[in-house]
Amino acid sequence: MTEKITNDDINYFPSINGNNEELLDLLRKTSELLCKWYSDTNKRSPLPLNNEFKVTYPLKNGSDVNNLLSEIEKLIYTSFCPSHPGSLAHLDPPPLTISIIGDLIASGLNNNLLAEELSPSISKLENDICKWLSKKIGFNEDSGGIAASGGTLNNLNALVTAKYSSGLTFNNEAVIITSEDAHVSIKKCAKILGVEDKNIYIVHTDKNGCMHIPSFIKLLNSLIDSGRKIFAVVATFGTTIRGALDPINEIGNICKEKKIWFHIDASIGGVFLLANNKFDNINNFNVCNANSITINPQKLIGIAKTSSLLLVSDFNTLKNTFQTGLPYIDSPDDVINRGELGVQGSRPAEIIKLWLGLRFLGMQGIEKILKESLLKKSIFIEKLDENKFEIYSGPLHIVSFLPKRMNAEESNNWTLKAKKLLIEKNYMISRPFYKGQYYLRVVFGNFNTTTLHISELTNLINNFNA
Repeated sequence: MTEKITNDDINYFPSINGNNEELLDLLRKTSELLCKWYSDTNKRSPLPLNNEFKVTYPLKNGSDVNNLLSEIEKLIYTSFCPSHPGSLAHLDPPPLTISIIGDLIASGLNNNLLAEELSPSISKLENDICKWLSKKIGFNEDSGGIAASGGTLNNLNALVTAKYSSGLTFNNEAVIITSEDAHVSIKKCAKILGVEDKNIYIVHTDKNGCMHIPSFIKLLNSLIDSGRKIFAVVATFGTTIRGALDPINEIGNICKEKKIWFHIDASIGGVFLLANNKFDNINNFNVCNANSITINPQKLIGIAKTSSLLLVSDFNTLKNTFQTGLPYIDSPDDVINRGELGVQGSRPAEIIKLWLGLRFLGMQGIEKILKESLLKKSIFIEKLDENKFEIYSGPLHIVSFLPKRMNAEESNNWTLKAKKLLIEKNYMISRPFYKGQYYLRVVFGNFNTTTLHISELTNLINNFNA
């Protein structure tokens, strides 16, 4: 006889009856832990002083919620704290308060962007927000886009689309062109596509860290004259070391003339293109000739991870590239399931965080964050001893520097010791390796960093002698 199934004694999931008092209590207690962590920020270092978190594993019986809350607290207090004013190492700003709520709502709904029937309102939300942003940066009515979990995935989405749209999907000798300062994800994506290193052509950068246009033109013409097939040219709008911007106007015009897919990796600098007010040396760039562009709002305006978008000038290119049909989903003929617009199938409703963040900030709030990040960078450069340091910075909010006339070994030793001193003083900056030497790098995307913090940081750096 079949045993009757009931769920009277099971409380693994939110209740579909009653008021969910247990869930409310758990959310309250968890929120209190998280809020206390935020409130205690200035009493700690950006990185935990120790990393003694011990991973526990499932036992025969499930763990008591109070035990789990205790373990959650230990996890929280051994985590990196992007809200700390001294967290200046990477492109990881504090999360917007409303974006935290967006993550909660996305998890609570547990809708799946794979198909419209699994996310009816959120599919519409993602489609329309991507359309709005596409037009905001200068694309036309045919444009659109897709969200993905990070810039690497969206660069991959772009390059898969470029190769397919160029009719070169199965051409093992197809070529990609990018600059020596392009993000490492471009080479990683090329590997996934089966592009050998010999078919990845690198253009050197000029003294400002930008793709050198005469060298690009010479290389491009040489490849075309020799009969090589080029499936994409990738420019960078915000390099990781110094925030340099490739000359996308010139590159875009050339690619349009040659009918070559032009992708812009604007993971770092793309949010500046959203501003209504113009920023010197940034918004005189025109992306209209690009076929695709990656933008990561998570890197500056505080959208909780992950928040990355691929915007394309012709939305049909995504459909043509990735649409294969979902035989297990019963959809009307006029519905495009968004799991068929990129590499990812199942996806969380991360667009909620971006939507709420944009609505919460408004254009004035977005521009305030952008303006202050650039101002902080300028103050830092102004206070850094220019007689002592070589300073590398582009138009964005990133600065790399190194004492003058150092060789590779000296740069290695100096940056190691300086970084150690700074973290002891609660300042976390990064130590990238670039063109044969180590540098120190500061990223001014932390809204909590003040002028006083910058003054203290530069004073420590200026007076440090290894």
